[in-house]
Amino acid sequence: MSRKLLRRDFVKGTAAVGVGVWTGLAARESKAANEQIAFGCIGIGGKGGSDSASANKAGDVVAICDVDDDRLDGAAKRYGKAQKFNDYRKLLDKVGKSLDAVTVSTPDHTHAPAAIRAMKLGLHCFCQKPLTHSVYEARQMAEIARDKKLATQMGNQGTANSKLREASAIIKSGALGTIKEVHVWTNRPVWGQGGPRPKPADPPKNLHWDLWLGAAPYRPFGVKVYHPFEWRGWWDFGTGALGDMACHTFNMPYMACDLYDPTSIEAESSGHNKDSYPKWSVIKFAFPANKIRPAIPVTWYDGGKLPDKSVLDGAAVPKAGAVVIGSKGKLYGHGDYCGSFSMLGVDQPKVDFERSPGHFVEFARAIKGGPKARSSFDGYAGGLTETILLGNLAVWAGKKIEWDAKNLKATNAPEVEIIIRKKYRKGFGLG
Repeated sequence: MSRKLLRRDFVKGTAAVGVGVWTGLAARESKAANEQIAFGCIGIGGKGGSDSASANKAGDVVAICDVDDDRLDGAAKRYGKAQKFNDYRKLLDKVGKSLDAVTVSTPDHTHAPAAIRAMKLGLHCFCQKPLTHSVYEARQMAEIARDKKLATQMGNQGTANSKLREASAIIKSGALGTIKEVHVWTNRPVWGQGGPRPKPADPPKNLHWDLWLGAAPYRPFGVKVYHPFEWRGWWDFGTGALGDMACHTFNMPYMACDLYDPTSIEAESSGHNKDSYPKWSVIKFAFPANKIRPAIPVTWYDGGKLPDKSVLDGAAVPKAGAVVIGSKGKLYGHGDYCGSFSMLGVDQPKVDFERSPGHFVEFARAIKGGPKARSSFDGYAGGLTETILLGNLAVWAGKKIEWDAKNLKATNAPEVEIIIRKKYRKGFGLG
């Protein structure tokens, strides 16, 4: 059987008579342990550089795509046999049948359009954080991964960190007593946001501006804004400081306390113009009780806002971190990634927790029939992304949001529907 046919699901009922019926939209068959995984890499600059390198280490990068010709040509020198594309749609149309998996490492607004198009072809998918640009997209990504039985993973690499997993296990063990509240903070944004659009300008010759815009409404290019980094501060393209860093900084308490489906969210901020995110925000999530904790408040801070020193028992609050407060003591995760942690007011117990072979290794292992990656879309990442992006609904509305998670509805704020379920430019929708 040819390599191409090995990547398609065979309807076993017809195998006995030697007639194959192929389900073109099903997941690719699990790869044998000694088979190379064929990757297509969508977005190969910035984080896409390390994601494509991880893919090449785990298999073969056979197709690369970027809207920036300089970045694309640079990647072509590393992956000389890979076919080059500027448009992810053409990559998937022309070589999708010869791929096993894709990596998606683009600005946030392109995550779901590219990833869902690939997943509907039966391709396994690694997608950078935040998983999506909207809450609806996060739900869709999780459901498609589940329905098609795809190996998936979001690029929040700290999920594989042993200290983060240990901290989560300690909290789940009950060592802190009854969980009472959580505080999470970051120094982002470190890019411009909260201001007016730049003056229109011609895009550089190496940049395919229309393809960069993709699903977003058309706007002119702006000098030193949008590409390659400042896009994070604009509602049409990014998800602000919250979307950029909470998949990291919020990750430990999310894992430890099952922080999904809040019932309400409210935000204070410096104010925004519904085009660029605010310079700072403080967002309060109310989570209902579950099997491991009572109902608790969780507060997020960005743009220089910090929790009171009392959360760290009077110690100076650094620029980023997370603290889970219980009736017996506290666990303080250091920095945005919980690369280390401290126990406050209670001794650290010994706990068992699963070690990771490596973040991307988990994804490659799942493609070959191994266990699901910890940050798979349907098992973890979709819910984490939903939770985080709900904070931006409250920022947009400037009032408390009452949330119906089952139906993806803000029951008291119909004006945020445009943020929950965004519109797409023609030709760049969800496949």
